[in-house]
Amino acid sequence: MASRNRAEVRSAVHRRIRRKVRGTTARPRLAVYRSLNHIYAQIVDDESAQTLASASTTEKELRGSTGGNVEAAKRVGKAIAERALAAGIDRVVFDRGGYLYHGRVKALTDTARASGLNKDEVVEAEAAGAREAVAQESEAVEASVKPKRGKGKAAKEGSGKEKTK
Repeated sequence: MASRNRAEVRSAVHRRIRRKVRGTTARPRLAVYRSLNHIYAQIVDDESAQTLASASTTEKELRGSTGGNVEAAKRVGKAIAERALAAGIDRVVFDRGGYLYHGRVKALTDTARASGLNKDEVVEAEAAGAREAVAQESEAVEASVKPKRGKGKAAKEGSGKEKTK
């Protein structure tokens, strides 16, 4: 039977991701670890096995009222981007660590992108957001144009299916 333990499943997903995602000297890996109370991010060069920059909510200047929320993830994302740019790194490959790209993980990466990491991805994300907005508007217009079908007597009579006794 398949493993249902959440930690084991996340670990398996992380191993699967790590088979595909490698950090190089030119484009290191931004790895994220999320616990209940804190969030950690580090930029790793896998070729030389070195951590180039790191940030977490356990640090005094990034600690807030709590480290386990979206606001804390945004603070860490901004800090890791600033430290990476100071170290001369402007492009990274993102490693979500087996977590869903949602909530704190998404907030961290979006803030890091907005703060200067992977500038070309910010432009692509804005363009994709604009395309989604246009698609939603067109769907709303189409939905308002379509006539509503009633479920009354007229709709049943017009269907061509009549009951015979």
